[in-house]
Amino acid sequence: MEKLFQYNRGKYDVIVIGAGHAGCESAFASARMGKKTLLLTISLDAIALLACNPNIGGTGKGHLVREVDALGGEIGRIIDKSVIQIKMLNTSKGPAVHSLRGQADKNLYQRVMKSTLEKQENLDLVQGEVVEIFVENNMVKGILTNTGAIYEADAIIIATGTYLRGRVFIGEINYESGPNGLFPANRLSYCLKDLGIKMRRFKTGTPARVHRDSLDFSKMEIQPGDEEIIPFSFMTESLDIEQVPCYLTYTNEETHKIIRDNISRSPMYAGEMEGVGPRYCPSIEDKVVRFAEKTSHQVFVEPEGLDTCEMYVQGMSTTFPEDVQIKMYKTVPGLENVKIMRTAYAIEYDCIDATQLKRSLEYKEIENLYFAGQINGTSGYEEAAAQGLVAGINAVRKLNGEDPLILDRSQAYIGVLIDDIVTKEIYDPYRMMTSRAEYRLTLRQDNADLRLTEIGYNIGLATKERYEKMINKKKEMEREIGRLKKKIITPNKEINEFCERIGTTPLKTPTSMYDFIKRPEITYDILKEIDDERPELTREARIQVEIEIKYEGYIAKQLKQIEQFKKLEGKKLSEDIDYSQIKGLRLEARQRLNSMKPESVGHASRIAGVSPADINVLLIYLEQQRRLNK
Repeated sequence: MEKLFQYNRGKYDVIVIGAGHAGCESAFASARMGKKTLLLTISLDAIALLACNPNIGGTGKGHLVREVDALGGEIGRIIDKSVIQIKMLNTSKGPAVHSLRGQADKNLYQRVMKSTLEKQENLDLVQGEVVEIFVENNMVKGILTNTGAIYEADAIIIATGTYLRGRVFIGEINYESGPNGLFPANRLSYCLKDLGIKMRRFKTGTPARVHRDSLDFSKMEIQPGDEEIIPFSFMTESLDIEQVPCYLTYTNEETHKIIRDNISRSPMYAGEMEGVGPRYCPSIEDKVVRFAEKTSHQVFVEPEGLDTCEMYVQGMSTTFPEDVQIKMYKTVPGLENVKIMRTAYAIEYDCIDATQLKRSLEYKEIENLYFAGQINGTSGYEEAAAQGLVAGINAVRKLNGEDPLILDRSQAYIGVLIDDIVTKEIYDPYRMMTSRAEYRLTLRQDNADLRLTEIGYNIGLATKERYEKMINKKKEMEREIGRLKKKIITPNKEINEFCERIGTTPLKTPTSMYDFIKRPEITYDILKEIDDERPELTREARIQVEIEIKYEGYIAKQLKQIEQFKKLEGKKLSEDIDYSQIKGLRLEARQRLNSMKPESVGHASRIAGVSPADINVLLIYLEQQRRLNK
């Protein structure tokens, strides 16, 4: 290979490599916090690409979107501008697991994101493939592109998604490729290995895209959006859109027979793939093999946008060859005459072992080098956006000589996500779920603004307008809760007729509206009929007032648990501790603690191989050190 002619193309405070959902949030955060920022992407046409499913949010993931928005990020506002259907999931369950999911017009989503980036002050957007990162004295200095351009930088954020040494698999065929037929990035992967960064191989997949006009929707169940729309962004007052329906159908025994008869032609089962795929989003052949007793699996058919006939077949991700895919899809009711426009495929890619990162997402061994998104072994647009925001914030704060923003597990789903990936060994792409959050009753999607907006405002990312809106909402809620505590209703004829009508027991003694709402049959909205002093609240505020009252006891209990958690998190551990010298620690714990260098006793307690007995030894050690240093 001929030596590449190199030239200097300028100096930036922060360079972000990759313009997926992580890279976009990193670039916005850096630029909006005042740093001269460069966002480099292998293709300007791939910015914020929804390479797999055409939706944002979902269980657990919707929480992340609202948290990113509350801190001053962009993903919530972009989906609000491009959404074609919105649903609140899990409404039959408690408020802790309610999650927004929005069906996106994927082309519009990309256009709006690209336009917003192009107009952002302090931000340059350039197409180019990064092939080398320059490091001197364990500190980043700049990057080199495939065209010979050298860009100097004080901090670098790597957010390359699934592009590093990407390889696509379709049956017996496999070839180098990024997602959706884009170019892969091969040379950067080797550069990272040369820098001593531990890499691993993961994979993900996507189902076929099919032509709308070839489908028979009469054989499917319609899945409409919510009548009352809740936007993703706390800054979006309301959304007035004509929602597009999705559809539900099912696989059957004929589908499963084709899968079983051709299982040897799936590269997953032929042993041709080395990458590890996501447990929580298996291919259809994996589902049929693992759940052999099931006679059918759900298949959701979803529009990819308003200006395209492409439909996404959720639930039928596969690595089968094209001929098998066509036979298999045609067995599904409504898809008998299906025309496949884009073949389903799986993609393998390089990512890093994220336990090499600090909780700021900075690489431990090279200063000012950050990683965010799927390169950290996570899956999903929402997980990527959350990491991108944190990496962007912390790169700026490091350059400013400030402490990093570390959100702990009691503050945000973002804190749970980052703590998990940098503390625990991740063996397959990490997906956020509500079950991962110990304090999910206090980390609800509806109160993300109350939890995080002040933090975003204080670090210079959330705007004053956003902060004041949150403060006004908080005051509005506090006033209403105070009013409900004071307002007494008496057991008269009108009240007890109301009780009978809504199926709750009649009142026998005077009680406050506050205590009345605690009854399971009572909602805040239903009280409007007997409450003539009720103020006009926003829907968000009404929901939160009701939750705070109904779950008061549970929330108080969780807050006590958070207090205990905070005590262990507050016991800081120096990076200079040599755990091999602490008597009483087991050998495995010494090795793990020296490798991970936890920031606190709480952080240490979540490391695999560190037992409760080891934590007690650490607590004794810290107390001994405190006495020695008196």
